[in-house]
Amino acid sequence: MYQRRSPPGFGKPSASDSSVRKPRGKPAGKAVNKPLKRPAQARAKFTVQAIYDAFVRIWRDRGWAGVTTRAIALETGISVGTLYDYFPNKHALLSGYVRHTMDVLLEAIEQQVIQATGLTWRERVHRLVRLTCGIDVAELAYFDADMLALETQIAEPKHHRRVYEEMSAKWLSAFDACTDLPYRPEPDTVRALYLSIWGARRYYWLLVDPPDISAGKWAAEMEKLCCAVLEKK
Repeated sequence: MYQRRSPPGFGKPSASDSSVRKPRGKPAGKAVNKPLKRPAQARAKFTVQAIYDAFVRIWRDRGWAGVTTRAIALETGISVGTLYDYFPNKHALLSGYVRHTMDVLLEAIEQQVIQATGLTWRERVHRLVRLTCGIDVAELAYFDADMLALETQIAEPKHHRRVYEEMSAKWLSAFDACTDLPYRPEPDTVRALYLSIWGARRYYWLLVDPPDISAGKWAAEMEKLCCAVLEKK
């Protein structure tokens, strides 16, 4: 997901951006739609988080076309040069942000489902399904159908594989934490449950608020599906 190359092209800077410092490195070539580096130090993490927060505000207010170098810089107060140090173009910014949403989700499952104490298996499954469905979950990072529609421009098969491996591992750990389950489901069963919900989630985003089933109702039905499988021996 992170690659140190420096292709140009971030949004459409205005004429007042003539002093923009272009990314350092190799000569311009084919654009790389990935962040150039992952922040390691606390200050760098704060900077990148501020960029992501500004990206979401601009996205929700002005859409993809409104995401430009100048807009991000003005919104954050971060220099354009610093912005280019991390993101060579707007697709790289979107790629980094989507990865960020996954990191937030994985951490939420770890803390609220796997590490949580004093929960019955039903309560743990409720939290797991709720987070995985990602509908109206305030603690998760913002994501919408328009972002999903741009996925083919930033994602490669290896990225999908990585998400599958990380999420299925979290699901397996979540069920390991359910020590009061009626019986232990096979790993393949757990992976199948995860895929059924994750695939449905992606399609639900594409439908954009279907009138015949609310997000809450859909998530509740997914939870019923999981519980039915776990109770049937």
